[in-house]
Amino acid sequence: MIEICYCGNRRIFPQVLLSVLSIVKHTAAPVRVHLFTMDLSDVDGKFLPFSEEQRQILEDVVRAANEQSCVRIVDAGSAYRAHLAGGKNEKGFYTPYALLRLLADLVGDMPEKVIYLDTDTMCCGDIASLWAYDVTGYEFGAVKDKEGKFWIRYDYCNSGVLLLNLKRCRETGFLERVRRRVKTRRMIMPDQSALNFLAKKKLFLPRKFNEQRAVRQDTVIKHFCRGLKWYGPFFKIYNIKQTDRENVHKKLKIFCFDDIYEAYDRLCEKYGL
Repeated sequence: MIEICYCGNRRIFPQVLLSVLSIVKHTAAPVRVHLFTMDLSDVDGKFLPFSEEQRQILEDVVRAANEQSCVRIVDAGSAYRAHLAGGKNEKGFYTPYALLRLLADLVGDMPEKVIYLDTDTMCCGDIASLWAYDVTGYEFGAVKDKEGKFWIRYDYCNSGVLLLNLKRCRETGFLERVRRRVKTRRMIMPDQSALNFLAKKKLFLPRKFNEQRAVRQDTVIKHFCRGLKWYGPFFKIYNIKQTDRENVHKKLKIFCFDDIYEAYDRLCEKYGL
């Protein structure tokens, strides 16, 4: 069983659905998807948790590929309020949902190892090849950040794809230290930086498991993260997600997910999304 974790709320369900569709296209192995979410509508009316209907749609998708696969919702609200709420990064550029992965060691029925994926990721190959990596002795495995490795630190990793060793994290209190840093110290990229700076040992994974630029022949996971592109005398920040189909085609020149988009459209019609 390949264990996969996403964090988010109801509004980003289209990204999760596209990501899951891409996973099951390429792997025959059973997957168990953990959806970390919470109700923060008291903070922002748009911050609603994933719904049971959304969970069921995802479960229909994964079970169509393998009957042993399943999807579960993890309500991390109580743990968030106990360990992260009110921190110095709660109202930063990223929503509080980005911090929920830092609570994985506290959640019951979590495995010893899990693949964490940002919702803006899509698979071009079999995710089982990532799952096969041995992270014994490491807190996590990750790919170096395409820009941070030059501007921040040579070993600075992008946290959009993590192979988390929760067994070791529980033994060493690694995520507890990360949560403390995130809550008490203001940072531009809070959870990603804390994960990088506090890790005693991390496994550097090949670029193909978190491709942050153009899709290459060996790419397994494409990450639709923010990036810089040269336009004449200036660099310009772009942030095109996989749900922005027109610009994925027009600006990123990526067409390898067109069959996934077609499957997504059929599901939208079927479920009235």
